[in-house]
Amino acid sequence: MSKYIFLSFIIHLVLNTSLMAQTKDQPIRIYPDWVDQATIYEVNLRQYTPEGTIKAFLPHIDRLADMGIKILWFMPVNPIGVKNRKGSLGSYYSVSDYTAINPEFGTLKDFKKLVNECHKKGMKVMIDWVANHTSQDHPWIKEHPDWYFFDSTGKVLPPKGTDWWDVADLNFDKPELRKAMKDAMKFWVKNYDIDGYRCDVAGWVPLDFWNETRQELNKIKNVFMLAEWEDATAFSAFDMIYGWELHHLLGKIATGEKKLTALDDYQKAYKEKNPPQAIDMYFVTNHDENSWNGTIKEKFGVLSEAFTAFSFLWDGMPLIYTGQESDLNRRLPFFEKDQISWDGYPKADYYTKLIKLKANNKALANGIYGSRPERIKTPTDDAIYAFKRVKNDDALIFIMNCSGNQTEVSFDPGINAAVFTNVLTDDKFNIIKGINKIALPAFGYLILTKK
Repeated sequence: MSKYIFLSFIIHLVLNTSLMAQTKDQPIRIYPDWVDQATIYEVNLRQYTPEGTIKAFLPHIDRLADMGIKILWFMPVNPIGVKNRKGSLGSYYSVSDYTAINPEFGTLKDFKKLVNECHKKGMKVMIDWVANHTSQDHPWIKEHPDWYFFDSTGKVLPPKGTDWWDVADLNFDKPELRKAMKDAMKFWVKNYDIDGYRCDVAGWVPLDFWNETRQELNKIKNVFMLAEWEDATAFSAFDMIYGWELHHLLGKIATGEKKLTALDDYQKAYKEKNPPQAIDMYFVTNHDENSWNGTIKEKFGVLSEAFTAFSFLWDGMPLIYTGQESDLNRRLPFFEKDQISWDGYPKADYYTKLIKLKANNKALANGIYGSRPERIKTPTDDAIYAFKRVKNDDALIFIMNCSGNQTEVSFDPGINAAVFTNVLTDDKFNIIKGINKIALPAFGYLILTKK
């Protein structure tokens, strides 16, 4: 939500220990079956069209469905507070009514049509949920002041460690607040048939609240839950968490601050700390990264495309943010209108190939249904990172050259001889049992798949 998110994250990680227990004995969650090989797409309604409305977005549903997108995650659709508003339009995450639609976007009737149209196309709808705080002018502040925190002068407080003076921190020690929040979340599932939630700064809300709420939501329908958090204990209530660590690690590799071997360390630690059912959401950008920290090209430079492919093929669910299919290369202001220039969707075909690979190769399935990446060693591991994923008769080999020199890569994938297809060009490769050699251009990469 803010450029100060990292500082706030650390403060609340220390203060809120509810997500810090061990997870190895947690039961394996049975996800909704549509999650298995899904790609998620984040919709920024404000910037999507000149109108910035639900109605104006509706024609894009067919296009996104044709790309193979399975899940549409909409940034908060609720009305935005006016008091202490940031910028002229305010933050999506300053919610003034949990059971209403932002009038700038349309009406509840429009939203219901949106969900219905998505479902007709086989897509699922998740909405962003801001449980940790409300706007500074939410009716609850007058109706239930004990649900909030105030300073000695009577001023309602934002979350600790933040500059979010447009929002007010909620006190989840209050049972009545918990019930009201649960009821609001059930409202959208029961009345509008949404399929799940992306929960903002989920670790700042007690885990027992999420556990209880998840159980109640599942009595209505089996929902999918994404936590904006990165702690394995969240999997008791959530199906997916953020892959922030990998995202930042790729950024450090791009700048030379970290070596490629750090990816091996990351994978080893991941296996040790996460339960088998874990799904991380991986990305090269999202609304926070784009607005506050830079574009894909600003962050990853000449490795932007290689790392985009990597984030798609690693063992998590890939995220596409609004504008990636148009090769968006500017920061979108967070509190103002700045419509995307789609320009014929120049990267749509590229992402379509990645999405459909994800959907059709069982080795790339999410969580317990797919396979974990296995590093393929090469004589040039200081410049080359290669891995495979194999599940029954399906296999994937990914090789990327992170150096500025063309490199001949010698590798033994440790699999039986087979014909593999280059996903992006349809060229065929005869992969033999034993040592194979492939030349990669500077900062190039290769995606090979076998069905």
